[in-house]
Amino acid sequence: MKKLLLNIALVAGIGFIPVSCSRTLDEVNTDNSRISEPVASKLLVPVQYNMSAVNYMRANDFTFDLMQVSLDFPNEGNTLSRYNITENTGAGFWNNSYKWIKQVKDMRVAAERDNDPNYLAISMVLNAWIYSNLTDTYGDVPFSEASSLEDNISQPKFDRQKDIYVQLLNDLKTANSLFVTTKTLGGPDLFYKAESDVNGITNWKKFCNSLSLRLLTRILSKDGEVNVKERIQEIISNPTIYPIFQSNSETAKVAVTGVAPLLPPITRPQDFTTGRAASAFFVETLKANNDPRMALFFSQAKNLSNANIGYKGAPSGYAYGTVFDYQPSNMNQNLSKAPLNILVFPYAELQFILSELAFKGVIPGSAQTYYESGVKAAIEQWGATMPANYFTNANVAYNGTLERIMLQKYVALFFVDQQQWFEKRRTGFPVLPNNGGLLNNGIMPSRLMYPPNPRVLNTNNYQAAVQQMGGDNINVKVWWNK
Repeated sequence: MKKLLLNIALVAGIGFIPVSCSRTLDEVNTDNSRISEPVASKLLVPVQYNMSAVNYMRANDFTFDLMQVSLDFPNEGNTLSRYNITENTGAGFWNNSYKWIKQVKDMRVAAERDNDPNYLAISMVLNAWIYSNLTDTYGDVPFSEASSLEDNISQPKFDRQKDIYVQLLNDLKTANSLFVTTKTLGGPDLFYKAESDVNGITNWKKFCNSLSLRLLTRILSKDGEVNVKERIQEIISNPTIYPIFQSNSETAKVAVTGVAPLLPPITRPQDFTTGRAASAFFVETLKANNDPRMALFFSQAKNLSNANIGYKGAPSGYAYGTVFDYQPSNMNQNLSKAPLNILVFPYAELQFILSELAFKGVIPGSAQTYYESGVKAAIEQWGATMPANYFTNANVAYNGTLERIMLQKYVALFFVDQQQWFEKRRTGFPVLPNNGGLLNNGIMPSRLMYPPNPRVLNTNNYQAAVQQMGGDNINVKVWWNK
């Protein structure tokens, strides 16, 4: 497996403090280097950078393998790309998510204390972003009692996914009402530079409502159990009250400059391509579209004489014993080098959400128009130029099917944490091939097993969660997928 290092943008300093004879013992024993009263403006950037970096690595280490973007190569073993999942597969993601959820909670407490509506709203948006990824990965997770050691809760209960979704959606609606768009933030902001950009808070508001649409579309099958369609229509029919993304310039992202502390999550670019190949499914999808991003995403394959033979991936989950007469394309190493953008929520994703909702008659508008806007935005977000005749290609032209919408959404979600996997589980698209070597009877995992920490350190609540989920294995479906 790839051994990749995550840069952490937190710096600690040590100073020497002279001690006066007149100081009391309590004063001498006070650690003045620690923040006793957290300030919301100081907590935002570490959450933004570190959680975005965690999700970037999650796409690279997990989603790529599961969703046939890339694979370990050459490797005949039981790898993730063959659906070999263990209880440790998501342990780092679980631990990092809860680490930064605690800082988000501290931000919320500080914002409430200081009566700062913008930081309070931002804390709610960040909480919904992180928790939605957690619950979509595992199902029921600690939520209402999580990060509550100060309340003497060291073993939090696992909340049901439905209850988590309802609360997150209510929080996002509240956050939308709290934003004061005429004000700037009191500290730096990696997503929108809202400390100086007069449109920064408006863009946060658009992110908030776009995120609501992501979550509402995810649970579309639960309309009736939750007022999903009503909430979607409320957002779409009131753009002044509930603004959403209007262009790529409003995409939620972190621009990694390469200047400390904004360093690439992958420390050594060579680690990005070592022991890896691009997956045939992803390569062939882009080739069929004559996609202008191919050179941005892949290196060329080579024959046994080391001559370039164009773009050709290796089939994910290939049958054991397969002999290759070529060296497959790899991922382009430049994808791991600064400058780069870590995509948190791209505008293109929202356009595909709107296309699906229009296709299903949930909202007015043209599914084709939204689809074509999503395809164009997905190309341009990588700095490529949209070919003028792109939609004359039958492989990419809108054909009135959900499968076509979701295939291009899959491409647009390249490097967006685990969203490709979530959407595959929800819709069944894209249809991924079984090349003869997949485990788990070739069935796409529906969730991850809980990692060891909660099982060992929170045993009673873990067991209660397993019972209410119907088991702790990769084929148990989460609430919105039942």
